[in-house]
Amino acid sequence: MVVACIGLGANLGDAPATVRAAMQALARLPDCRLLAASRLYRTPAWGNEDQPDFINAAVALETGLPAPTLLEHLLRTEQDFGRVRLPDERWGPRTLDLDLLLYGEQVIDLPQLKVPHPYLHERAFALLPLADVAPEAVIPGRGTVRGALAAMKTCGIEPIGG
Repeated sequence: MVVACIGLGANLGDAPATVRAAMQALARLPDCRLLAASRLYRTPAWGNEDQPDFINAAVALETGLPAPTLLEHLLRTEQDFGRVRLPDERWGPRTLDLDLLLYGEQVIDLPQLKVPHPYLHERAFALLPLADVAPEAVIPGRGTVRGALAAMKTCGIEPIGG
């Protein structure tokens, strides 16, 4: 079994409800057990800033699934929540985004999957909720989540109720 950390984000529709429902869906994945779920955070859009704020969160799952299989489940869950991935659109609005941030301390470099998430150490909107569920998790080559977050500015990121 491996502890996998997944980042959740949404900014279309009732984003807080979607993120909460997605957390429940992740807890029901085969050969997975939810260990922890973060608070929800309202964060300014990143990359393409001309869109609504995001709701971001993170979960830690204990899983027996290989990372590529877990990724398949994450992509299927996004689709179940209405996500349509457009090949040339990055950082756009979305009903749900699920990112495999960490898979234990493994480094995975496949065409369809890079772990740790390549920009994790640069994104406060991902690190802040991740610190709620796995502050001492190691980002291979970067140190702990807590350490990476300490070097970040978190201005504009606010926890929201429930």
